[in-house]
Amino acid sequence: MRRADRLFRIIQLLRRAKRPVTAETLAGELETSKRSVYRDIAELMAQQVPIRGEAGLGYVLDRQFDMPPLMLTPDELEAAVLGAQWVAMRGDPVLANAARDLLAKITHSVPERLRAFLIEPSVSAPAPLSATTDGIDLTKLRLWIRTGRKVRLRYLDERNEETERTIWPVVVGYAETVRLVAGWCELRQGFRHFRTDRIVAAQFIDERIECSQTDLRARWKRHITAQGLRMPE
Repeated sequence: MRRADRLFRIIQLLRRAKRPVTAETLAGELETSKRSVYRDIAELMAQQVPIRGEAGLGYVLDRQFDMPPLMLTPDELEAAVLGAQWVAMRGDPVLANAARDLLAKITHSVPERLRAFLIEPSVSAPAPLSATTDGIDLTKLRLWIRTGRKVRLRYLDERNEETERTIWPVVVGYAETVRLVAGWCELRQGFRHFRTDRIVAAQFIDERIECSQTDLRARWKRHITAQGLRMPE
């Protein structure tokens, strides 16, 4: 691996990390020696890349750091294709169109020699087994999640009994055959997950939830962990 590629790879590894990354971990990822990692980190710091830390403790990249767009590798391009294909077939109409637009933008931004990885990729997402009808406007719901506002639902439970719930929505989940809304339920005083195809009606309330969205999401993640369920990264 060329040194320039290795320096870029180090930045990428630090950008995606959620905790300090040791030189040993970086060396393993890059298949090089820790001595080379120390030299590369020193070079990046000399180039004003805002990396904090030191040998033995781990390194952290300032979250405010940004770089101009750089060349994507074939693997990164095909990862983008696979993810966009999945969303295009399983997302709500707005997200599906956004996924197609994303692929078009990437296709026009990469050099000619790399376009084959987008036009004829070696990966493909299978079509969903079935389609469901959402009882709620997911585009508006995502806006309500971002702005921390409440939603009132009329919902059919698994016994086909209708209830009315006011929820503090946290996230929209896209599963293989259904879509789910996770949120704090004021009626049950706990987190619940609602299938969008069982929502009879939804009212978007112009009322703020009673905590920050960051705190609500952290509480939901703790709930997911306590239930032994998988949590998104």
